[in-house]
Amino acid sequence: MTSVTEPQPPRESFRLSMLLNDKRYRFYTFQFVALFLLIVFMAYLGWNLVRNLALLGQDISFGFLGAPAGYDINQRLIPYENSDPHLRASFVGVLNTLLVAFLGCITATIFGVLAGVLRLSKNWLVAKLMAVYVEIFRNVPVLIWILIIFFVMTAALPPPSAFRGDDPASSMLFDAFAFTNRGVYVPKPLWGAGSGVVVAVFLASIAGAIYYRRYATKLLYATGRLLPMVWPTLAILILPTLAAYALLGGPITLEYPQLRGFNFQDGIQVRGSLIALWFALAIYTGAFIAENVRAGILSVSHGQTEAAAALGLRPRRVMSLVILPQALRVVIPPVISQYLNLTKNSSLAIAVGYMDVTGTLGGITLNQTGRAIESVLLLMLFYLIISLSISAVMNLYNNAVKLKER
Repeated sequence: MTSVTEPQPPRESFRLSMLLNDKRYRFYTFQFVALFLLIVFMAYLGWNLVRNLALLGQDISFGFLGAPAGYDINQRLIPYENSDPHLRASFVGVLNTLLVAFLGCITATIFGVLAGVLRLSKNWLVAKLMAVYVEIFRNVPVLIWILIIFFVMTAALPPPSAFRGDDPASSMLFDAFAFTNRGVYVPKPLWGAGSGVVVAVFLASIAGAIYYRRYATKLLYATGRLLPMVWPTLAILILPTLAAYALLGGPITLEYPQLRGFNFQDGIQVRGSLIALWFALAIYTGAFIAENVRAGILSVSHGQTEAAAALGLRPRRVMSLVILPQALRVVIPPVISQYLNLTKNSSLAIAVGYMDVTGTLGGITLNQTGRAIESVLLLMLFYLIISLSISAVMNLYNNAVKLKER
């Protein structure tokens, strides 16, 4: 007995009318038309800009980046002289922006996670203190906090002259750290022969500690066996590095700041403008991250906490193993936006004299050369690239920690 199948209708040939009438192609048609119109609009804006500049006897040129800058930059991560070109001055500003953005994101995350968790504490005083912190810092503009912290540091900390004499009014902390109204002076590492090996061992130790924690977590979820986390992680981080440092004869030494003349010499000077900008951005953004963390924790069903407690897990283990992993799917997306806001808010650095890329390329370079369009375009390109990079990295992390459904 043979089965009878219905004949398939002949396949319809493609016609141009299907681009609008067939839902299989209509979506792509609209997308293509929208893209084409956007390209035409952007091309018109560019043509109009070039034509108006030509009428004024000007053109778009980036040759000014090779001219000598002629100005100094007080905080810099790489060598720089005022005779260097504007391109190097702009690069110094870029590094300064990346420095404060990196430090701010790390510190804001720490503040935000601690405040978000403690705001849900059963201790009434702790919970209310965290609520006050969040409400105060969220509802005052970040520029005000930058100025407040900068002025407090300038007024409260002693001048370098207070460290002079047999019986000075101020003294260095551990004979290594000097807190002055001109900034904080810290020891500077001196890299000798073999220091690269020590750094490589330390980086490998970090990778080993991360692998161990992932292995311990995977083992816990698979078998229920709980391996210790704290002391093995510290041992992996510290012992190999100390061993390499000792075997190579201590290739990394420290240069301590010394008071000479009217100021401290040697060491590293962390200017008050950097510290004020760093902590103001971190504390301000941390208040927003705290609310994101609190919302993520509250999104986890209370039954999860009760089930974990019924299994005998301690409250700290319940938070780290049960609640936070599930809360991350709610926390990470808004935290990405907070990182982007912190990076863009760093453009307020010029208010306290910190020379970031807005102060160099978008400030002094723009005023000296008169190349406003080129400078603004480069600024837009920089912030666009750094914002997209932060989003890409955090989205990769978000995909790595999201819950895997069976």
